[in-house]
Amino acid sequence: MAEAEEQETGSLEESTDESEEEESEEEPKLKYERLSNGVTEILQKDAASCMTVHDKFLALGTHYGKVYLLDIQGNITQKFDVVQVFGLYSGEEFHETFDCPIKIIAVHPYFLRSSCKQFVTGGKKLLLFERSWMSRWKSSVLHEGEGHIRSVKWRGHLIAWANNMGVKIFDITSRQRITNVPRDDISLRPDMYPCSLCWKDSVTLIIGWGASVKICSVKERHASEMRDLPSRYVEIVSQFETEFYISGLAPLCDQLVVLSYVKEVSEKTEREYCARPRLDIIQPLSETCEEISSDALTVRGFQENECRDYHLEYSEGDSLFYIVSPRDVVVAKERDQDDHIDWLLEKKKYEEALMAAEISQKNIKRHKILDIGLAYINHLVEKGEYDIAARKCQKILGKNAALWEYEVYKFKEIGQLKAISPYLPRGDPVLKPLIYEMILHEFLESDYEGFATLVREWPGDLYNNSVIVQAVRDHLKKDSQNRTLLQTLAELYTYDKNYGNALEIYLTLRHKDVFQLIHKHNLFSSIKDKIVLLMDFDSEKAVDMLLDNEDKISIKKVVEELEDRPELQHVYLHKLFKRDHHKGQRYHEKQISLYAEYDRPNLLPFLRDSTHCPLEKALEICQQRNFVEETVYLLSRMGNSRSALKMIMKELHDVDKAIEFAKEQDDGELWEDLILYSIDKPPFITGLLNNIGTHVDPILLIHRIKEGMEIPNLRDSLVKILQDYNLQILLREGCKKILVADSLSLLKKMHRTQMKGVLVDEENICESCLSPILPSDAAKPFSVLVFHCRHMFHKECLPMPSLSSPAQSCSICCAKHRGPVSAILEMKK
Repeated sequence: MAEAEEQETGSLEESTDESEEEESEEEPKLKYERLSNGVTEILQKDAASCMTVHDKFLALGTHYGKVYLLDIQGNITQKFDVVQVFGLYSGEEFHETFDCPIKIIAVHPYFLRSSCKQFVTGGKKLLLFERSWMSRWKSSVLHEGEGHIRSVKWRGHLIAWANNMGVKIFDITSRQRITNVPRDDISLRPDMYPCSLCWKDSVTLIIGWGASVKICSVKERHASEMRDLPSRYVEIVSQFETEFYISGLAPLCDQLVVLSYVKEVSEKTEREYCARPRLDIIQPLSETCEEISSDALTVRGFQENECRDYHLEYSEGDSLFYIVSPRDVVVAKERDQDDHIDWLLEKKKYEEALMAAEISQKNIKRHKILDIGLAYINHLVEKGEYDIAARKCQKILGKNAALWEYEVYKFKEIGQLKAISPYLPRGDPVLKPLIYEMILHEFLESDYEGFATLVREWPGDLYNNSVIVQAVRDHLKKDSQNRTLLQTLAELYTYDKNYGNALEIYLTLRHKDVFQLIHKHNLFSSIKDKIVLLMDFDSEKAVDMLLDNEDKISIKKVVEELEDRPELQHVYLHKLFKRDHHKGQRYHEKQISLYAEYDRPNLLPFLRDSTHCPLEKALEICQQRNFVEETVYLLSRMGNSRSALKMIMKELHDVDKAIEFAKEQDDGELWEDLILYSIDKPPFITGLLNNIGTHVDPILLIHRIKEGMEIPNLRDSLVKILQDYNLQILLREGCKKILVADSLSLLKKMHRTQMKGVLVDEENICESCLSPILPSDAAKPFSVLVFHCRHMFHKECLPMPSLSSPAQSCSICCAKHRGPVSAILEMKK
C-alpha cells in the first residue's frame, strides 16, 4: 500500500508524488500531484465543495457559492456567483436565480446540439430545463418530496440521481422513470454520507453509498412484457461491501477507483479519529471484490474532514482522477513506463528495470537504457557479484570503448580484473593495448594457466607482444622448467613470427602442435637438422610429414640424418616403400639388413614386392641369420627350386608346405624329388597321398612304398584318392555334357541365322567390281550370288569353280583364312 509522507504542518513537500509506498513488493498503480496555482489561492480563502471535469477545463464549486472555471494546470480562467450555463466555445448563456439552494447540476452530454439544450438542477426537487422553439428556457419538475437531491449523473438519454430514499433513473426519451434502487443502510445520515454515482458506459451505473457498492445494468424490456411498464428496466449484476465509507467512484477499464473515508481507533485514547482518505483500485466480482492497489493520501486538513467533504471526479479520455477536499485538490494519474522503472530502481530490481526500458525504449522519456545498465553494474559490484557484473558489461556497454576502459579500471581498483577478462571486447571495439597488458600481467602474477588461456584466446595484435614476451622470460628466470610458461612463450613467439624460437621450445616440450606449426608456417628448412628429434617425439607423424614434403626435404637428406639411428631409418624407409616401391630403390639393399634386424615379419613381403633388391645379398643375409622361409623364397626366385624344396623338407619338416611349394612351381622333377625324400617317412607319405592326386598319378607313389611299411591313416588316404578320382571323372562327364549341349545350341542358332533372308537393294555393291549389285535397268537380266558371310558378287565376277572344289566360295573370306563360305542364295533374272 502506497502511503504519502505526513508532515507536522499537514502539507506535502514540493514533489510530483503525493504518496509514498510502505515497505511492500506491490507496485502502486497511480501517482499523485497536488493541483496548485489558482486552486491554492482559492482554497486559502474558501473551501472546495464540488468539482466537475469537461474537456481541458475544471469547474470548482466552493462553500461560499462561488464557481471557478480552471484550466488543467489549476489556473483560474473565470468566476461565477450564480447558476449559469454557457458554452465554452460559443456565446450562448443561461442565467437564473433560484429561491432555494442548488445542491447539484448536470448538463445533457450533447448540449452543443440544438436538440439537446437541456440540463437539470437538484435541490429539494429535480428540475429539468429545456430551451423551447422560441429560444426560451422552460422548466419542469422530474421529482420531489423525498428530501434533498445531492448527486446527479447524466449519460446519453439516462439521468440518475440520489436523494434521501435511494437512487432513481429517468429515461429522457420516453419521459419515464425506469427504476428505484433503495438505500441499504438507513442508519447513516444521507447528508453526512452522501451517495456516489458514476456511469461506466451508457447502460452501466455504479452506485456507492455508505460501505456498499452496486453495479446496475440498464436493459431493454421484451415487447411481450411491456404492458404499462417502461421500455427499460434495471438489473443489479454485482453487489458487495467495502471496508470503509465511500466518498467517490470512477471506472478504470474493467476495474473501479474508489475514494474512501477512513476512521480509525487510537490505541492510546481508544477514540475514533479521521485518518487519511484512501484511493483504492478494486476488481469487482459478483458478490465481492479484489483489491488491486491501495494508497493513503495526505491532504490538507484531513483530520477535520467528514465523508461528505471528499469528492472524486475523473476525465475519461486522459485517465485523470481528481480527489477534492475542502482544502486540497490532488490529481491521480496512471503510472507510465517511466514511473514503473522508477519503482523498480527504488526496489533495486535493476535487471527488471533494464528489461522494461529495452522493451519500451520508444515510450520512456526520463530514463536511458545505458544509465540503468550502469546503475545495475554498480549494484552488482556493491553486492560482490563480480562475475555477473562483468558478464552484464557485454550487453550494457556494447561498443562503447571509453565505458569499457572506465569499467576495467573500476574492476582493477577492487582487485577483480580476472572477473572481467573473459568478457573484454576483442574485435569491435578494440580497447587500448594497455588495458589488455594490464590484465595479462595480473594473471601472470597469480595464475599461469589463466594467463596461457588468455594468450591462446586473444588475438596477438590486441597488446604489445614484446612487452608480454619479456614479462614471461623474467618469470622463467625464476622457474625455467615451467611447461605452461614455456608453451605460452612459444605461442607468443609464433604471434611475433619468431618461428625458430617457437619450434625449439615445442621440440623441447615434445608438444603435439609442433607438426602443425611446421606445416602452417613452412618451417621445413628449419627442421633439416632436427629430424631425429621429431622422430623421437612421434615417428608416425614425423615420417608422414617428411614423405608428404619430399620436395622440401629430400629422401637422401632424411636418410643421411638418420644414419646413426638405424631403427628410425628403417621406420622412414619402410613407410616410403609402402607408399611407392620404386622411389627408394637405391636403399633396398640397405633395407634388407634393416628388416632383418628390426622388422623380420615384413622382410618376406619386402622381398616379394621389391624388384630392385639384390637377391644374392639378400640370400647371404638370410642364410647368415638362418631365416628359412625367406631363404626358400630367394632360392626359388633364383631358380634353385630343388635346393628350396630340400630346405623345406630338412629344415622345416613341413610336408604341407613342401607340397604347396611343388604345386606353385608345377615342375615334375620337384614332385619326383619330393616323392624320393618322403618314401621312407610314413607321415610324409600320408601327406602326399592326401594332396598329390590332382597333380601326380598316385600310382607312382604307391608302387614305391615298401612292403610292410606302416603308414598312418593309409585307408583314409586311399579312400580320398578314390574319391578324388571319381570326382574328376564326374567333372569330365559333366563338362562333356555341357560342351555337347552348348555345341548343339550354337549349331541350331547358326542354322536359324543362315535360314533367314538377306535384303538386297540398290545400295549393295559387288565386292569384286564394286559396282551396284542390281542393274539400273530392271529389264536387263542379271545373276547375283549372296554368301552366308553377307558378301555379294555378280556371278560373272567370281572365278569359275575348279574340279577340286566345285562349290562356289567367298573370295574375301577365303583370303582372310576364314575358310570357304558357300553361297546361300543365287538370284537370277
